This record gives sequence, C-alpha cells and structure tokens, in this order.
Amino acid sequence: MEIKTVLLDSIAIDRALRRIAHEITEKNRGVSNVVLLGIARGGTPVCERLAENIKKIENVDVPVGKLDITMYRDDLKSIGKEAKVNGSEINFSLEGKDVVLCDDVLFTGRTVRAGIEAVFKLGRPKTIQLAVLIDRGHRELPVRADYVGKNVPTSHDEVVSVKFSETDGNRAVILA
Repeated sequence: MEIKTVLLDSIAIDRALRRIAHEITEKNRGVSNVVLLGIARGGTPVCERLAENIKKIENVDVPVGKLDITMYRDDLKSIGKEAKVNGSEINFSLEGKDVVLCDDVLFTGRTVRAGIEAVFKLGRPKTIQLAVLIDRGHRELPVRADYVGKNVPTSHDEVVSVKFSETDGNRAVILA
C-alpha cells in the first residue's frame, strides 16, 4: 500500500480528540449520564482517548466499553467462517444513558448501523451519538456523525488508515 499523504499526524489526532471531548461535554451539559462505547477494533483507542480527555476537562471517569459488532454485520453470510467474535466488554448498564459510539473512520455507515443494533440488544439508551476521527463520505445508509475530527473527501478506491501506538506502534491517519 503506497502512502499518498498523511492526513493527521499524532499532534493533529490529539487536537481533534480534545476538541471532540469538549463537544461531547458541551452537548450533553456535562457527562453525568454519558457512556462511551468503542466499536472494536478501530473505535476502541478513539474511545479510550476521548475518556482520557473528558477526565482532564470534567475530572470525571466516564464509563468506557468495547462493542463487538461482528454478529450484527450485514455481510456476515459472505464472510462466514472468517468472522471472528471477540465479544463486547461492557460492565455497566446502557439503560437511559447517553451512549457515544466511537469509531476511527466513518465510510458507508454500515458499521455504525451494526453498532446501533448491538447497542439496542444490550439495553435502551436515552440517546445514541456518534463520534468519529475521520469522516470520508460515501454513505450507503442515512448515518451522520455528531462529532467529527476531520472530514476527508476520498474516492471509493482510496484507503484511509488510522494508526494508533497501542496497535501499530505509531499514531497517524494516512491516505493510500
């Protein structure tokens, strides 16, 4: 995969996630009812960083969970045996909560649809909001993010790759 450009370096990622954390706090008038769910795999580091930033802003530990959407994917039949279920890690109730689904890249909207379905299997939240680091367009479903780090117009054949130090050794968003 040939890198065309670096869309966000580590400093820009940190800046975007700080801004989103402020926006979440502002929109929800604090975070007393907010929980964060990272859509596994790419949304988990986004979720954790947002929680760290909210802690710095509000001095509150927001509940954080990992949401496995594998069983809710609309292409499950086509990927069949390759589907790997890791399970969600959520040790709190979603009932009546303001759930912020977190992901790294918003593209067609199908991952978010699966995430929403998975959330409703776990409880009935007050609201579901969406926070993404990158929105690259090309929606196939009527999905819009509430919080966006950066909008990046792309072509269908381009790849947006988000790298985090936890999983990839460095932090950057690249376009290939």
